[in-house]
Amino acid sequence: MRVAVLQLSSQGMSSTKLLNYVRIAHKKGVKILVLGEYILNTFFKELENISIAMVQEQATHHIKILKDLSSSYNITIIAPLVIVKKKQLYKTIAKFAPSSTSYYHQQILINYPHWNEEKFFANEIKPIEAPLVFKVDGFKFGVINGFELHFDKIFDKLDAKGVDCILVPSVSTFDSYERWKTLICNRAFTHNVYILRANRIGEFQDKEFTWQFYGDSLLASPHGEILNHLGNQEELMIVDMSHTKVIQARRLWGFKEAIKKREL
Repeated sequence: MRVAVLQLSSQGMSSTKLLNYVRIAHKKGVKILVLGEYILNTFFKELENISIAMVQEQATHHIKILKDLSSSYNITIIAPLVIVKKKQLYKTIAKFAPSSTSYYHQQILINYPHWNEEKFFANEIKPIEAPLVFKVDGFKFGVINGFELHFDKIFDKLDAKGVDCILVPSVSTFDSYERWKTLICNRAFTHNVYILRANRIGEFQDKEFTWQFYGDSLLASPHGEILNHLGNQEELMIVDMSHTKVIQARRLWGFKEAIKKREL
């Protein structure tokens, strides 16, 4: 299974780079292309000062383009997107497949004083449900937001679905570089899945902080090893994954089997 991460800064209403990279990915045989958070929209702190009408215009514009690109190039595109419903903003991840479009509303949002998405967006607070799961050529993917990578309940739902790879768009910043790599590798190992993380680049300056988005998009193996990663520049990373290697890792370590023996 060939998948790609497109590591970009915020693109606003422009679609030129996205079109060029989709063409390259298509020529290389890529089946799925993953974007980081706040690439199609401006960063969260900037959204606080943008009208709902403008956000709606952005969403409508990008949805049309991504549907067309997916259909024209026979590629599935995973794209975080802020959408508008009944004049309220929702933080979602959209899956644009050649013949369909699906949306996953982020279930657990950041709620820290300096970065409170939970308060800003209208995403419902409710019991955890299964994230977006889909298959391409028999390879099963789960999709979650970067912040959701921290929560065991999310992984319980993904484990129940038997996913081979978790796609994680993110917007990591500040001094979290090593912590994120450790978290991703630990989750990949203890659940014996691939984890493909797409982080954005660029920066945002407010009165208190410089929010430096450092990239480091990466692929972790079902053994918890980093197989590929990017630096802090604009780049397309193409990776290959094997369902057979997922099965081999699960048989070798036996984590899932140990739990099954103890289920009532």
